[in-house]
Amino acid sequence: MTPIDKEDYMEPRCLLCEEPYGAEAQVKPVPQQRIMEKVDEYMSRRDYAGVERHLLYWLEEAKLGRDGKGELMIRNELIGHYRKTGERDKAFAQAEAALQLLDAMEFEGSITAGTTCVNAATAYQAFGEHEKALAIFERARKNYEAIPSLKPELLGGLYNNMALTLVSLGRFGEANALYAKALETMANAPHGALEQAITYLNMANAAEDEKGLLDASETIDAYLETAQRLLDAPGIPHEGYYAFVCEKCAPTFEYYGWFAAANEFKERARAWYERA
Repeated sequence: MTPIDKEDYMEPRCLLCEEPYGAEAQVKPVPQQRIMEKVDEYMSRRDYAGVERHLLYWLEEAKLGRDGKGELMIRNELIGHYRKTGERDKAFAQAEAALQLLDAMEFEGSITAGTTCVNAATAYQAFGEHEKALAIFERARKNYEAIPSLKPELLGGLYNNMALTLVSLGRFGEANALYAKALETMANAPHGALEQAITYLNMANAAEDEKGLLDASETIDAYLETAQRLLDAPGIPHEGYYAFVCEKCAPTFEYYGWFAAANEFKERARAWYERA
């Protein structure tokens, strides 16, 4: 009698890959670096629809390949993408899925956990869910502050974004304390001047919210002057991130009547995007 092998009686789980039922699941990692390089390429052209198509394609590939790390990375990118494009429900859906995946993978206490929480909280903050955002920021802070070797730009970014949420909740004293920590932390980051400039502009907005435009005018002008000096600091590479920061900061200068500075930063951003 001819012996019967497993493949003779087990149905394939997938007709395309012919993997049989009962076979141990194999993780098939997605190419994270290549995915991000393509995202950067789309972003350099401001092709947001291309970014979404690209990330959703690889999200499905990661899920099919049982690549939890790859899936988490892609969901983090989608949170940021939908926040930038103003798609509230999609951003929240990706944030919840990412947090659930974080729990399932038992990543608490890691940089990945902190970063995922920051991304999720920033999305909730952007769409007005301040209390929920603050709770997730607190979780991120516990993760980040427990890692001695953490890059200062990550911790500074957390303090900055968490302070924005506290301002939205009217908790100005706590917000100002975090802004001070952000400035101190970013002083140790490579090219941290850009992040410090953003912090000073956030502080200007916070001063107006707390005291009113008239009473805070001197403080606001001092913050704007410092931010402008930081953005003009020598030695900062005028590359993609610099263009992004200039574009992000210009509206605040414009809002407070610093039109020459606003136009200059807009022009720097435009010039870089045209060259890219």
